[in-house]
Amino acid sequence: RGAFSVVRRCVKKSSSQEYAAKIINTKKLSARDHQKLEREARICRLLKHPNIVRLHDSISEEGFHYLVFDLVTGGELFEDIVAREYYSEADASHCIHQILESVNHIHQHDIVHRDLKPENLLLASKCKGAAVKLADFGLAIEVQGEQQAWFGFAGTPGYLSPEVLRKDPYGKPVDIWACGVILYILLVGYPPFWDEDQHKLYQQIKAGAYDFPSPEWDTVTPEAKNLINQMLTINPAKRITADQALKHPWVCQRSTVASMMHRQETVECLRKFNARRKLK
Repeated sequence: RGAFSVVRRCVKKSSSQEYAAKIINTKKLSARDHQKLEREARICRLLKHPNIVRLHDSISEEGFHYLVFDLVTGGELFEDIVAREYYSEADASHCIHQILESVNHIHQHDIVHRDLKPENLLLASKCKGAAVKLADFGLAIEVQGEQQAWFGFAGTPGYLSPEVLRKDPYGKPVDIWACGVILYILLVGYPPFWDEDQHKLYQQIKAGAYDFPSPEWDTVTPEAKNLINQMLTINPAKRITADQALKHPWVCQRSTVASMMHRQETVECLRKFNARRKLK
């Protein structure tokens, strides 16, 4: 439920297929919010990928707009992980692989998500091995290739990139920075940058001040740390791209490169991290 919207389960009568309908009360929307809604629908219509929540229809009528999406029933990826009996680095690799596939797809279509975070990573169903789906394109923007520009301040504090915080021109690399933050959390259950004081948090991010503390990082392979370092590179021009990250050995050769050791501490830390997020 948003300020002007609710999400309801709906059924297509002709096929009995279930979908999720985002119902927006357009009577309360400003002209700017109308533009944002049109942008979200336009962007979602473009994107057809197994790791992205698909828009099936966009219907406008007097006072209401309906966006009809895939019904995803598996809940948040991070909530699913803490319910597992077994979770390893190889599982984290499989998760980030799917996230990078979705990001690579949107970047190929010159879309930047701008709000990659655990809340927007859902699972298609409750089945074991269900696909990870990227959701919520409400802050997504259209860009021109690799061109960088100032598109305004947008995102969620812990996942913001240094260039956005510096108010520099930005583009696709902001999504990769957020993937780096997500991957770090997937491996140890806590974020690379954290402070109760938002100003201090932003100073940490701008300085790229993160590390791999003992003992929890001692059991993580050097290849995993290498990928994080390439994603959390302060200079966006030097940051790895989604396409390059998909070719990283830790991602594309996970069965031989990523560790299979169960990470109990990660699951326990992630449980606390999830609880903290829900309080916000």
